[in-house]
Amino acid sequence: MACLIRQDGRSVVLKLKNLLAKERIISPSRDVIAGLVVAFAMIPEAIAFSGIAGVDPRVGLFGAFLLSVTLAIFGGRMAMITSVTGSTALLMTGIVQQGENISPGLGLQYLLAAGLLTGVLQIAWGYLRLAHQMRFVPQPVMDGFVNGLAILIFLAQLPHLGIDIAHSEKVVTAVQLPAVWGLTILTLLIIYLLPKFTKLLPSALVAIFICTAISIVFKLNVPSVSNLGILPNGLPSFGIPKVPFNFETLGLILPTALAISLVGLMETFLTQDILDDMTDKSTNKNVEARGQGIGNIVSSLFGGMAGCALVGQSVMNVGYGGRTRLSTLSSGVCLIAMILAAKDWVNQIPMATLVGVMIMIAINTASWVSIKDIRRIPRSDSSVMILTVFVTVITHNLALGLLSGVGLAAILFSRKVAKVIKVESSLNGKDHRIYKVSGQLFFVSSIYFRQGFELHEHPKKITIDMAEAHIWDQSGVTVLDQVIRRIKLGGSEVEVINLNDESLNLFSRIGQASEAGGRGGEFKSAH
Repeated sequence: MACLIRQDGRSVVLKLKNLLAKERIISPSRDVIAGLVVAFAMIPEAIAFSGIAGVDPRVGLFGAFLLSVTLAIFGGRMAMITSVTGSTALLMTGIVQQGENISPGLGLQYLLAAGLLTGVLQIAWGYLRLAHQMRFVPQPVMDGFVNGLAILIFLAQLPHLGIDIAHSEKVVTAVQLPAVWGLTILTLLIIYLLPKFTKLLPSALVAIFICTAISIVFKLNVPSVSNLGILPNGLPSFGIPKVPFNFETLGLILPTALAISLVGLMETFLTQDILDDMTDKSTNKNVEARGQGIGNIVSSLFGGMAGCALVGQSVMNVGYGGRTRLSTLSSGVCLIAMILAAKDWVNQIPMATLVGVMIMIAINTASWVSIKDIRRIPRSDSSVMILTVFVTVITHNLALGLLSGVGLAAILFSRKVAKVIKVESSLNGKDHRIYKVSGQLFFVSSIYFRQGFELHEHPKKITIDMAEAHIWDQSGVTVLDQVIRRIKLGGSEVEVINLNDESLNLFSRIGQASEAGGRGGEFKSAH
């Protein structure tokens, strides 16, 4: 791993020089402006996601800065914005709490250690070409993933609105509630109404400016960003996470790191597909996976959160004219510059305003088409989406929701494929019955295969024609063995013909019936 980082590190300067050289030829101003606009939109989200994870705002802001700069160099997709995200922040709450339970102040250190391991795993996924496997994630699972994420982001905002049944300690007091709700509603009104008049500036940024000004001028008694923790005083500094490097720590951080690595890449690949469609280009997801891993390692070593690609900000970047790596680089540089220059003002941003921004993000994250068309979508697809959402929300774990959705989709698909297998029977003379099998023979379809044979009828000869069938697994071999055995016990002569090469090879290795090319000997029971 160290060798990989050193090797990549030696090429950083050369890559950066080549990047800037290309930008002079194209149009650097267009990409810098796009990056600047995106940086404004990233600030409130980075602060809000830090709150979701349970760490200081500076951790999210450092993460946003470091990820943007690193991915501008190592990423596989130009103009894509990588930062701290809601999907990854939600997965961090557990490890932060576990660290705090061990010793106050250790929550952040375990989070950074998990971020390091996340990066290592993502580099491994990149070299193992995990992107090729993720192409098989069904659309209902993706819809359930984003809908579950949207619900979790929304639920995370309720305590800041005075709605928190799970905890007796309230974030907002009864006296503060009217002002908090008023600022949240005003934020949402500005966010959704301003674009009808002008799109020159991000409406979320305008809402933050206006609501913060109102809070300062009228001295409103509401929680602000300063209540979350400390903002950066300077640039991030290098440091190794202060946790014991042993198997106990590995066991603690591995589940979180594994979940973040997979969920982060899932959202990144989804964003990458969207940008590829928008710009009519094809980019390498495995290169992007390795870049995400390097970015998360760098972020964790300099005190930032792990993250992944942001759908909304990436689309915004391309929409404002960002096309190259310079737009990604400028978004990170502009973000940290604005934070350091306007720290005192950022500290006074009302949390109610950030809650409004997060509610907007939740609304934009959800797949409303999948909800609107739920009656038109096949029931099997709807059930997959609903299960994914349900497990995600109940467990607060996007990885478990994703796995449950993929599992159900696989089961339902197997059942559909299983019913495609057909066994057609015909007589060729008085004492010769021919069974013609077509379809896929595997563990799910084996029962339908067996039901296609009349095992109580005993003509002199029975031929099983497998020309249009394929045996996929041990269950398929076993059920064919069973059928042959039952037929032979009835006194009939059995002949199996036209097995394709792959099926014949599989049967010759683990099958018993010599009639189908098996090894011979005693038959094994499937039970």
